[in-house]
Amino acid sequence: MPNDYIPYGRQEISDKDIDAVKKVLKSDFLTQGPEVPIFENSIKNYTQAQHAIAFNSATSALHIACLALGVGEGDTIWTSPNTFVASANCGIYCGSKVDFVDINYDTLNMCHLKLKEKLEIAKDNNSLPKVVIPVHFGGLSCNMMEIHNLAKEYGFSIIEDASHAIGGEYLYKKIGSCQYSDITIMSFHPVKIITTGEGGIALTNSKLLAEEMSTLRTHGVIRDPKKFINKEHGPWYYEQIALGFNYRMTDILAALGTSQLERLDEFIEKRNLVSQIYDDEFELLPLRPQARVKGIKSSFHLYVVKLDLDYLKFSQREIFQILRDKGIGVNIHYIPVHLQPFYRNLGFCEGDFPVSEKYYKEAISLPIFPSISEQEINKVVQSVKSVI
Repeated sequence: MPNDYIPYGRQEISDKDIDAVKKVLKSDFLTQGPEVPIFENSIKNYTQAQHAIAFNSATSALHIACLALGVGEGDTIWTSPNTFVASANCGIYCGSKVDFVDINYDTLNMCHLKLKEKLEIAKDNNSLPKVVIPVHFGGLSCNMMEIHNLAKEYGFSIIEDASHAIGGEYLYKKIGSCQYSDITIMSFHPVKIITTGEGGIALTNSKLLAEEMSTLRTHGVIRDPKKFINKEHGPWYYEQIALGFNYRMTDILAALGTSQLERLDEFIEKRNLVSQIYDDEFELLPLRPQARVKGIKSSFHLYVVKLDLDYLKFSQREIFQILRDKGIGVNIHYIPVHLQPFYRNLGFCEGDFPVSEKYYKEAISLPIFPSISEQEINKVVQSVKSVI
């Protein structure tokens, strides 16, 4: 790997972030202290959601969100094939079936028209989904108003998988406000917009869902005497009222997240700036970036281009390797979930979701992160131009 290798994503940690973590390490609380509620309130205030519940990963948050919405055996969840496997696995964890809705080729998000078609068929077959999980791929919000309208018509719940999308906007409101969903999930993995190392959060405007998720992330244990089933034995008393999990975020991670959140808008503006430079530089090349949609501001977790292979002398794999050899840390997002061996064993096969499969064969993700330098951007641009 070249010494000047440029990854597709990179966290940005400041001295202030480090000081925030140090402060926790020197305190009396490493896990269940004051920092997690502070972080939750900070995200809640930023997104204007009414409730926020922090988790040790977005995968954990997706799992608990499904459980809180009553997903179980005999149910089905639908999500996008163009996502990381966690968006689908959360349904399997609950014992439900999983199915997919193909994407729009321009936005790379779940297509609401294909969703409507699939819902009409499912209604006739008495097989409507319990939950639909649209994924805001790359940081660009799905058409949530249309999906919300379909939810009211067909009676399913919505979990927004906004793992890529904190800081983005939909119809001029922050993604995470839950205006068009029951629950929104965000990720704080190091390559995401802000990081807690590992971590995630569930946002909701439902007090009942918030209480259920809070209980399930902590072993199903409650400590509020007003909710006890039995008479309390003393001030130490607690009760397990459900089969929960240890999915809590630590104070160490939360302190890092709170500090990072102060620079979130700055990160988003830098990512949008980089994406605009790429758009301008590649405008005349046989590449197609993810669509820009009026009223939607992407967080640009990813900058993805589709290669017009009919006009290129190299294959996707060859272009990928040439750029890697030049020190450009390109990647592919994503292998369609239904083509993974686990899901093939459940009956899915090639050809089931043709738009996602076509996109996968053309896609390349280019480096984008807040600390990318002008020199690094120029190297990416010139390297892509030299290959294309």
